[in-house]
Amino acid sequence: MGIHVIKMPDIGEGIAEVELVGWHVKVGDTVAEDQPLADVMTDKATVEIPSPVVGRVVALGGEVGQVMAVGGELIRLEVEGEGNVKGDAAPQKAQAAAPAPAPAASAPAAAPAPAPAKADKAPAGGVAGQIAASLQSPAAAPSAPSRPAAATRQAPAAARQPGEKPLASPAVRKRAWDLGIELRFVHGSGPAGRVLHEDLDAYLQGQGAATAARGPAYAERNDEEQVPVIGLRRKIAQKMAESKRRIPHFSYVEEIDVTDLEDLRVSLNAKFGESRGKLTLLPLLARAMVIALRDFPQINARYDDEAGQVTRYGAVHIGIATQSDGGLMVPVMRHAETRDLWSMAAEIGRLAQAVRAGSAGRDELSGSTITITSLGPLGGIVTTPVINHPEVGIVGVNRIVERPAFRNGAVVARKLMNLSSSFDHRVVDGMDAARFIQAVRALLEQPALLFVE
Repeated sequence: MGIHVIKMPDIGEGIAEVELVGWHVKVGDTVAEDQPLADVMTDKATVEIPSPVVGRVVALGGEVGQVMAVGGELIRLEVEGEGNVKGDAAPQKAQAAAPAPAPAASAPAAAPAPAPAKADKAPAGGVAGQIAASLQSPAAAPSAPSRPAAATRQAPAAARQPGEKPLASPAVRKRAWDLGIELRFVHGSGPAGRVLHEDLDAYLQGQGAATAARGPAYAERNDEEQVPVIGLRRKIAQKMAESKRRIPHFSYVEEIDVTDLEDLRVSLNAKFGESRGKLTLLPLLARAMVIALRDFPQINARYDDEAGQVTRYGAVHIGIATQSDGGLMVPVMRHAETRDLWSMAAEIGRLAQAVRAGSAGRDELSGSTITITSLGPLGGIVTTPVINHPEVGIVGVNRIVERPAFRNGAVVARKLMNLSSSFDHRVVDGMDAARFIQAVRALLEQPALLFVE
């Protein structure tokens, strides 16, 4: 037997270090060729590192949340033959001393299971070809014996350890999102703890019992939880801090009567919904912004404050702030100026699904020139959105409410919405920002203008 050391690969783009955001294996596990070992994160992407050999894990080279240099030791495997380490092959990392977890009581003391087959999402080539799309969901772990249904139902729905990512297919993730369930609280009964549809059903059935088990409503609590800020959450924190530190924000809020716009949207959906897809408010707002930006090119821009240069863009690449299991991401609808309402709606839906399923590519998560953010039905009355650095403007959608309003001397019910916006005051004057939002308002309140060129 020999020791094979896998080093942190060169991911490209001049990246010198990456953050270790998740392990797919632990000491004592047997791994197959091309099986994912770990997830690492760069500024723009989460990348799966596969195993180039078959072996048994004897040491992990770092802990979740640790920043590791390219070329540093990632993991040690015990392999057949000599391996690639000469001399003393004893593991040198501290984690090698950690005992392997004891087998479950129900597990038979049989010979080791055969090497697992490649997971559906496991990379199929060398490391250079394994760079997954940004926020790619962890690939399926090696197959394991199925568990009895009774054991699945009795398992507690405990939260995972901080930084541990729940394994689930895109379909399960979408269903959990639709049900408002956080996957990290759902016990997974599939291979390697993968969350299955039946686990979601069990979680929903057990919520009542879990609520009853919390104890008296006024019981004193003194528990604490330390949650490390790592992975995507760390990147979000760094991005927000950089944006607020570098950009002098100013916000502008305008009330918009969207009664006619909503009537038009309902009519278009009734006529074209089956053939072209349903329209939400976002593509209508995006279209209004595309038209308004023609007169305000200084807002469709990015500011390089290091070089002291503003780049104004003819193309309108709109970032669509989207919530995922891991945090807020901003996929980009490219060339919005070329799209009609249904093309925009389809692209927004595709990007949102890609982010929530963890399959959005690096190119889909960068390059925006202005951003739209929306809290959907939660919307609130007003928000002060944070600019997506290095852009210079962001527009936020708030909740639509029906309120009495004066219309031609009469009090009538109207659908009203506040549009919140923030701008970089270094390059966007307050007057220009206000005029831009007023132009967007005019287009939304007279929606026929959206179709006039």
